[in-house]
Amino acid sequence: MARHSAADPRAPARPVPAVGVTRVVSQNATFQRWQSLLTNRTTRLRSGEFLVQGVRPITQAVAHGWPVRALLHDGRSVPSAWAAQLWDSLDVARYLVAPELMQLLGEKAAGTPELLAVAAMPADDFARIPVPPGLLVTVFDRPASPGNIGTLIRSVDAFGGTALIVTGHAADPYDPRCIRASTGSLFCVPVLRAASHREVLGWVGQVRADGLPVQVIGAEEDGREDLRAVDFRRPTVLVIGNEAAGLTAAWRAGCDALIGIPMVGSASSLNAATAGSIALYEAMRGRSPGSSRSS
Repeated sequence: MARHSAADPRAPARPVPAVGVTRVVSQNATFQRWQSLLTNRTTRLRSGEFLVQGVRPITQAVAHGWPVRALLHDGRSVPSAWAAQLWDSLDVARYLVAPELMQLLGEKAAGTPELLAVAAMPADDFARIPVPPGLLVTVFDRPASPGNIGTLIRSVDAFGGTALIVTGHAADPYDPRCIRASTGSLFCVPVLRAASHREVLGWVGQVRADGLPVQVIGAEEDGREDLRAVDFRRPTVLVIGNEAAGLTAAWRAGCDALIGIPMVGSASSLNAATAGSIALYEAMRGRSPGSSRSS
């Protein structure tokens, strides 16, 4: 007989225990609070919590030690092994939620999520950013689209970036659209919010004072330096501007160089998250052992 691990979806599962569990079968105050976490940024900020949807994001949150405060289950009679294992192993508040309510919280046109999680936001503390010799921090200034933030977080994770900092009046990294676009990478790399360029450049100054020669590189549509000429072997802070307006004058003044991405064709510019992703890939390539710049 084949053996299956607890997380194997083929493994036999049993009904989730209902002892010590709160049932939610109407749009009561508890449900409305969860729904507000999806739709209301102020609620998320005040509570310090956000709702996590999807198997991969929830799995990544747990694997990377994020504080999960509650689990919501749709109460299906035969749960998946994945959901049953989390339900049994996490010592958090647990709720059995009516399927029609779970569907609303899942925001899906069809289908009901089996499991949702309420997670706590970490502090926006620069101490969360590790400072290795190969530092590669991406700054996204005043992004308007949660999806673009999530896409860039995913690229930071994929291409070996150290962290992402969102600055200025910006979309919320804990918006469910951002979390979905990141496909769970939000939980794998530090993501911070900062009020402006001043906080970031102040932190850069401290890192330099501690002995790491960080370069600050801004990506601009009309950047004078070719992206391919940047020595990404150096510790780097890469700054990506707002989708429509680009970098602010303050950020341009704070950069050591302004780079552009070579293009052909009639397109005049790239989506901000796309441009950032290309730059991050180039940074990874420039740091790889096979690169001419790393020899």
